[in-house]
Amino acid sequence: MEYPAEANCFLVEHAVVIRDSYRQLLLKELIPDVQSDRQFAKQLFYAPFAVVSHDTASDPIFNYANLKALELFELSWEDFTRLPSRLSAEAVNQAKRDQVLATVSEKGYIDHYEGVRISSTGKRFLIKNTVIWNLADKNSRYKGQAAWFDQWVFL
Repeated sequence: MEYPAEANCFLVEHAVVIRDSYRQLLLKELIPDVQSDRQFAKQLFYAPFAVVSHDTASDPIFNYANLKALELFELSWEDFTRLPSRLSAEAVNQAKRDQVLATVSEKGYIDHYEGVRISSTGKRFLIKNTVIWNLADKNSRYKGQAAWFDQWVFL
């Protein structure tokens, strides 16, 4: 999968699905006051908060991470976009994570999620006040799920 960059407009089509799904479900903006889709995609990639998304596979694979998320998980874009999203949580926490994602599938989103994640080097961190939501394209086709968080504590 292509790395977000100026040359590909920071994967603007996927960023727009993230933005529009968030707006539709939460009735607010992920990044307020952005004028264009391209500007939004760039700001999303360089945002001070973390945003990730995964696809619709039976064992979903991450298909997006902004720079902050890549830093927290200590992974390159290439490695992150090959990672099953369940592996972002330790095995002991995966059942709870699966329950949360099932709730999101049913209700559309949750906010105030809290859970422990693990980086590629084994650093554990608690994410707080996380929003997780379903992604849908402009034709209402399910495209996976995304998560946003701006609070984390290394354990």
